[in-house]
Amino acid sequence: MSKGGTVDAKVVFLILTFSISVLGMLAFVVALIQKQVLVPASAAKSIFGKNEVGHSELDAKSRMSDQWKTLDQSAKIPILLFMVSSVLWLVLGSIFGLLVSFKFHAPEFLGSEALLTFGKLRPLHLNIIAYGWLSPAALGVAMWLVPRMTKVPLQNVKTLFAAGVIWNIGVILGCVGLLFGLNDGLEWLEFWWPFKILLALAGAMVAIPLFRTIYLSKEEHLYVSMWYIIAALIWFPVLFIIANSHFLHSGVEQAIANWWFAHNVLGLWVTPLGLGIVYYLLPKIIGHPIASYQLSLFGFWGLALFYSQVGMHHLLGGPIPTWLGNLSVVMSVGMAIPVITTAINHHVSAYRHFHVLNESVVLRFIVFGAMSYTVSSLQGSLHSLRTFNYTTHFTHWTVSHAHLGLYGFTTMVLFGGIYYALPRLVGRNFKHPRLLNLHFWVAATGIIIYAVGLGYGGWLQGKELQNVNGSFEQSVRLTMPYLVVRSFGGTLMLLSHCLMLYNVFSILRPEKEAVIK
Repeated sequence: MSKGGTVDAKVVFLILTFSISVLGMLAFVVALIQKQVLVPASAAKSIFGKNEVGHSELDAKSRMSDQWKTLDQSAKIPILLFMVSSVLWLVLGSIFGLLVSFKFHAPEFLGSEALLTFGKLRPLHLNIIAYGWLSPAALGVAMWLVPRMTKVPLQNVKTLFAAGVIWNIGVILGCVGLLFGLNDGLEWLEFWWPFKILLALAGAMVAIPLFRTIYLSKEEHLYVSMWYIIAALIWFPVLFIIANSHFLHSGVEQAIANWWFAHNVLGLWVTPLGLGIVYYLLPKIIGHPIASYQLSLFGFWGLALFYSQVGMHHLLGGPIPTWLGNLSVVMSVGMAIPVITTAINHHVSAYRHFHVLNESVVLRFIVFGAMSYTVSSLQGSLHSLRTFNYTTHFTHWTVSHAHLGLYGFTTMVLFGGIYYALPRLVGRNFKHPRLLNLHFWVAATGIIIYAVGLGYGGWLQGKELQNVNGSFEQSVRLTMPYLVVRSFGGTLMLLSHCLMLYNVFSILRPEKEAVIK
């Protein structure tokens, strides 16, 4: 309490940050009461139609049952709005990202253009990818899956369309604002606060069709993918509102709140949506239920209970309370438990039906994403340990790690999800299926080069910074070759995005011979 008898802002902030874990625990109790946790293995088959188990549902399907066709196209226009707009934002954000990458090893590049300086382009790249690509793409795929898992057409379609329009307006205004100096000055939260209200409003509107459809569900059990989607749409507003309540925190507290949000927006927003998509598409494509359904639920609740306090390992060595750093390290290492259980499920399921990878490009995206999730998550647990963290902290290793998670995992999964949904949304197959395969290999090669090259360069950079006989200048010079490698990998990634843009717009143009009967 403060001297005036009012509650101290620090206390309020601490209570609010722990609300994420409290929400997770409350949801767990409710799930137990509703018998949604300890369920028979047969619950894993709930995503399959009659006589579908044992039959692969590949990327392009020549025939669709009336049931799936009705469900898949129940919200066609708003879901296409989310997906198509996200791909456009991806290409634009990637261009800005590549320009930023060039500036690391060629600082004078476009340096005389005020609107193209590093300080303008970097927040543009980050916010476009976070709110223009990842968020709407994940929401588009997730909302397309909801009718499939509830066996009910998506409700409140007009509300979802309005949410898509408002979300895109918010991103457009945010980007224009960044170009002309309207910047809140916090990483991942650079958009000016009036524009972020539009994102919050749109996110709330998306929840309306989700929960309305779930309320009308014909399924006794909510499939694990639904748990991830529901949780993401509950967690994100809490994260977003707390992080943008700047009157609650300043100075060191603000840095803590910033990294609390920056890490949780990955682990409690885009990661649950990505995992939910994997848990649906992986078994659906191979035609067999996930290896262990109980493990999938265990992995979900592990994420819910462990993740919310891991972000502070990015501030180790800074002026933060020791207990807070220790809590973050413990929670980060504890995250290895749900990650390993999820990895076992994903990789065992894929290994048992590995031959399907030869037939499905979408499955290649999904499996690559699942593998990247395992590596990047265990990497996160490792570099939270102080011994390792003191080398990698404030180096390009962190950038490599972030891209392996956001691109290698989430983005690759979203590529697969969009490619899987589009033929079923528009009722026709891709005109040039080989371009989908080319997209996969160019994107996969690009992120591997990017993550490995920059990660290794970041490790060497950290070692040089620890060298008492070295210098900061030498640590910068040491990273130059790896920064060029980064730009090469980024160029490949941008090329793959241009391929996707072509693939998406080509399937939107109807041709009679491509229509699915």
